[in-house]
Amino acid sequence: MSALALLTGDAQTFLAKVWASRVHLHRADPDELIGLLSLQDADRLLTSSAIRTPSIRLAKDGAVLPESAYTRGATLSGKPLSGLVDARKALALFDDGATVVFQGLHRDWPPLTALVAELELELGHPCQVNAYLTPPGSQGFAVHSDSHDVFVFQTAGSKQWEVHGEDGPGEVLLEPGLSMYLPTGTPHAARAQETVSLHVTLGVNQLTWRGLVERTVAKAVADVPAEHLPAGYLDDPALLSAPLAERLEALAEEVRRIDAGAAVETEIRRFLTSRPSRLPGGITDVLALRAGIDDGTRLRRRPGHPCVLLDAGDRVEVLLGDRSLTVPGWTRPALEEIRARGSFSVGDLADHLDAQSRTVLCRRLVREGLLEAVS
Repeated sequence: MSALALLTGDAQTFLAKVWASRVHLHRADPDELIGLLSLQDADRLLTSSAIRTPSIRLAKDGAVLPESAYTRGATLSGKPLSGLVDARKALALFDDGATVVFQGLHRDWPPLTALVAELELELGHPCQVNAYLTPPGSQGFAVHSDSHDVFVFQTAGSKQWEVHGEDGPGEVLLEPGLSMYLPTGTPHAARAQETVSLHVTLGVNQLTWRGLVERTVAKAVADVPAEHLPAGYLDDPALLSAPLAERLEALAEEVRRIDAGAAVETEIRRFLTSRPSRLPGGITDVLALRAGIDDGTRLRRRPGHPCVLLDAGDRVEVLLGDRSLTVPGWTRPALEEIRARGSFSVGDLADHLDAQSRTVLCRRLVREGLLEAVS
């Protein structure tokens, strides 16, 4: 099941009809969502992981609590550390009604890192993850709205959500297995019910048409000479009117010459070379390379990693998510084979490359993080 389907059910229908338009609810297998971040996981993060701010914050009744109320300092190899969570203080505040907010879990919690990696490829938009641990009967934040789309799913307890739509406020009770989509700007608030509540919010930082157009025409605008406006235009606006019209016409002509296809390729390259490095199992791969690979070595595409091929003359540019690499054009059939397969043996590329070439290519793709060794 794809990441988007897990959260929305019929992913294609969601993208066609729901994206950025209205609240959407979907019921999934509770165990699948709980497995992404359980109550026990949250307990370990709070009490046993040496978590530091700003990866955590506490809030109560709409107010964010000062870090000094739940953090401490320490030293590591003689160097000071600040913002470390003091588990006793944090637990006391939680017992007193404070919500614990785990921020940026897409960076360092493996199940959510993998989910975000896949979701970003499906949507083409950057994503982020926070989680909210709330004691029974408490509320961390008052009614507010977010500047990005949000998927919400419950992994422990239940939470009563007040969601404001076109028809006014409504209520949704989230329980494990139920996920909810909130478009950008939807006012909402949530309160835990009779038991402790843990929910995860997955924010989608949407890339927009305005942003794409601005990036596309940026060079043409930058080429307009940065000359001073003429003195006296406040009394005689005509000093600006005709010259501005000329410059706008020249700019329009430059914009008309922009190759939309090339601009889209640039946008894809920008996105697929700027994602965070995600290399779970990287040590195993390094050791596999040291041991050597041959035709019998089993490899597979690393989950959540793209493999987009762009022609670059007699070479091929491979977009890998956090970087790109350029390889000879004659390797393209082998790359297409790798992209189409879930897993394979190096020898499976024999129809496209000789023994040395396929070994060299696979070693390079393991080193670059596209492929991983299958143990």
